[in-house]
Amino acid sequence: MVDMIRHALIAFLPIVFAITFHEAAHAYVAHRLGDRTAKALGRLSLNPARHIDPVGTIILPIMLYLISDGRFVFGYAKPVPINWQNFRDPRKGMAISAAGGPLSNILLGAISIILLKHMVLPMAGAGMLPMKLAEPIALMLKASVYVNVFLASLNLLPVLPLDGGRVLVGMVPRDVAIKLERLEPYGMFIVIILLVTNMADYFIYPLAKFIVSILNIL
Repeated sequence: MVDMIRHALIAFLPIVFAITFHEAAHAYVAHRLGDRTAKALGRLSLNPARHIDPVGTIILPIMLYLISDGRFVFGYAKPVPINWQNFRDPRKGMAISAAGGPLSNILLGAISIILLKHMVLPMAGAGMLPMKLAEPIALMLKASVYVNVFLASLNLLPVLPLDGGRVLVGMVPRDVAIKLERLEPYGMFIVIILLVTNMADYFIYPLAKFIVSILNIL
């Protein structure tokens, strides 16, 4: 029980920051492309309170993190409102805005691994950082790398309403995009089926391993 509480505390901040950055990135990219809807509603912010959904951002991902021993994390926040009509090129604008979320998680994972490898561990080894402080920081940074990489990989599944689905819709011919958009109401059911049957593993884990291998070079 003590270990579970410890792991939950370690995972809490990385999960909250990962989901917050993800949603804020959607808002930022949309704003840069001409849609100010999210900014007008206060969603262009790194304040977690602006994005947090108590169940989707905190309870669900921490439970999944603990149950899977850190191998599986899924969570969500309040959807960022984006008005595609404000984009010069609606399909392209939606695709780029969607890609902003996973890319922000990869960036956050990169920052975490850089801090771990080039600041925390060297400072602890040189005695500049007490081990009682270095250990929890190192564990949170490690959790941050895996949480962010996994969330990015999961969200890049090419199924609407996930970000990967929106990117795909923006890349394929219009007639194909229309057919894909018709499947969106059933998208989460498709995602759940892919996860439950482990079929998603053939996409998520190879991509996650590839991203981690790139980040380990930093």
